[in-house]
Amino acid sequence: MDTRISGKTRLLGVIGKPVGHSGSPVMYNFCFDYYGLDGVYLAFECDESQVKDTIAAIRRLNMRGANVTMPCKREAARNMDRLSPAAKFIGAVNTIVNDNGVLTGHITDGMGVVLDLADHGHSIKDKDIVLLGAGGAAMAIMVQCALDGAKSVTVFNRGREALEKARSVGENMKADGVACRMEFFPVAENALMHDRIRTADILINATSAGMRPMAEGVSLITDMTAFHEDLVVYDVIYNPPVTKLMQDALDNGCRPENVIGGKGMLLWQGAGAFKLYSGLDMPAQELKAFLARREKEGTEPLMDIAENVPY
Repeated sequence: MDTRISGKTRLLGVIGKPVGHSGSPVMYNFCFDYYGLDGVYLAFECDESQVKDTIAAIRRLNMRGANVTMPCKREAARNMDRLSPAAKFIGAVNTIVNDNGVLTGHITDGMGVVLDLADHGHSIKDKDIVLLGAGGAAMAIMVQCALDGAKSVTVFNRGREALEKARSVGENMKADGVACRMEFFPVAENALMHDRIRTADILINATSAGMRPMAEGVSLITDMTAFHEDLVVYDVIYNPPVTKLMQDALDNGCRPENVIGGKGMLLWQGAGAFKLYSGLDMPAQELKAFLARREKEGTEPLMDIAENVPY
């Protein structure tokens, strides 16, 4: 029995379907224990048709908040009292914070990449970024990088519809006064894509290219001369730990410390949500050590990728 739980314990949780795989309860409850906070975090299965009632329950039960995963992120955004700037531009929510009955929706997916890059010593401020992809995760990364002061974000994507949707979000941000230069091109403009990477500070892959098992061994970068010593290469994929993109970068002049896989994104997007709930910094190094012990013991990994990608 957990003797921490009292009559004043605040409830938090993750909503979506499925959520049985989620590592979020492990992560957040570790943080509550670390700080001695009177909170407990559980998983609640919820589909799109149940979102409105579930959000009413968050309010009625005075829950401190909740994380939102597939397939509920967009419907959750429609049922908020307020939206953060990133959530407003994207139209999706993965974190709900309850302040005395006022529910504010946030999106921390893009924050996860920005914070993970910072954890590896790389700021996105005033940087030129090439972003591969225009789906849910890519959109969140684009918006967060622009809001956090990137000089430019150039998006390349295969599908025209998603690319035009990203362009529309970029135009809305520009109209709202966001200074970052954003451009949008199809991957078919192969020569242009490689030229932009040659002059970029950071390359981010937010597509499924390279993911195990469906696209392992695949990369959108086919001209190895695009890589250069000063380029930071970030792949949101974490399975396998070293993707073809990452290996190609390592083999063609990128410094090892500048080639980063996506496992940290999962932790740092959780760190962003934890700060919103508690006002405290997630004990990231201690949590990493705890999760490494769990992984060594054969316990489930932190999260499934479905908590992190398309909306």
